[in-house]
Amino acid sequence: MTLNVYLSGEIHTDWREQIIDGAKGLDVAFQSPVTDHGASDDCGVAILGAEDNKFWHDHKGAKLNAIRTRKGLEEADVVVVRFGEKYKQWNAAFDAGYAAALGKSIIVLSQPDHQHALKEVHAAALAVAEEPQQVVEILTYVLGGSLPK
Repeated sequence: MTLNVYLSGEIHTDWREQIIDGAKGLDVAFQSPVTDHGASDDCGVAILGAEDNKFWHDHKGAKLNAIRTRKGLEEADVVVVRFGEKYKQWNAAFDAGYAAALGKSIIVLSQPDHQHALKEVHAAALAVAEEPQQVVEILTYVLGGSLPK
């Protein structure tokens, strides 16, 4: 059984690479948003034309990114949502809510000092992890029933 996993959220650290590398050998297919911040911000104006107003610049990009995000979330069996330490990831909170509305299995990846701020997101999750390796161990267990060594 191939497990389709969507990796959502924070783009400023290598947590996605840690999970993808740790899951080598597992029957897992990964998808994620565009993690090149500049490309993600500017895709709308690069494709649909320039905007003088920053609101409309961002609006075009958000709509195009939503096409990719919705497809990835809808096709996912499991959604991993990472909330980083430095930046607020409002899009990750949206992704978690959308995934929950779709009935997807959600794993939240966050730090203990965010527990209160993320209590509603954590309540929608089936697991709350603190380290990427824990996500790999969850995927390993889900696919094969084996515990970490």
